[in-house]
Amino acid sequence: MAGNTTSPGTTVASRVLALLSAFDADHRRLTLSELARRSDLPLPTAHRLVGELVAAGALSRRPDSRYVVGRLIWDIGLLAPVEAGLRQVAEPFLHDIYAATLATVHLAVRDGDEVLYLERMRGRTSVPVVSSIGSTLPMHATGVGKVLLAYAPDDVRRRVLASLTRVTPYTVTQPGILEDQLVRIRRDGYATTYEEMSLGACSAAVPVHRGDQVVAAIGVVVPHLKRDRSRLVAALQVASQGIGRQL
Repeated sequence: MAGNTTSPGTTVASRVLALLSAFDADHRRLTLSELARRSDLPLPTAHRLVGELVAAGALSRRPDSRYVVGRLIWDIGLLAPVEAGLRQVAEPFLHDIYAATLATVHLAVRDGDEVLYLERMRGRTSVPVVSSIGSTLPMHATGVGKVLLAYAPDDVRRRVLASLTRVTPYTVTQPGILEDQLVRIRRDGYATTYEEMSLGACSAAVPVHRGDQVVAAIGVVVPHLKRDRSRLVAALQVASQGIGRQL
């Protein structure tokens, strides 16, 4: 008897998801052939589906014939509960921190074993950073990431501590040293980094609590922390408490 021979890996939905998943922080602009290769689809299939995604606004075609993620995907992403609720509540507090410090300000959550940036505010005088809204970075090399790692489940900490990659010469890659830092973060209520993700950039970050649960972290990135650490941490803690109360 004839039946449906389409497997879960060959459905239209899975092919569309494969095309969208071809994009990541290191591959923001892709040619059609790159999309086909990274999604493991035949070129004619990729061409047809990409055309439909462009027409729907899910992808956008640039003048150089490369494709980027379209506005539709961004708009849909903003409807996710963690985005819509947390970003909306946190935004005025993040503006207050930025106005007081003129530093780059971050709001982030844990996404698996990485830190996902939900919001970033920066001005022309801010320290150059590699983060962007919607991007993910290693937890062990960022201030907000260390905060989230400190309060993460044990299995997440074990996986991260087992694969500490060096981003700059100052990135902490010794599991014992990082574990000690995580203990201090839980004890003191804040994390710091010193040029561990980007040279010339230091950071301070604190957790955002909803009840007994840490649901996010907020942080600032500055050229140095020697003189201003206490002031920055205090400003972050006031904002964190305000966000937590509204959550």
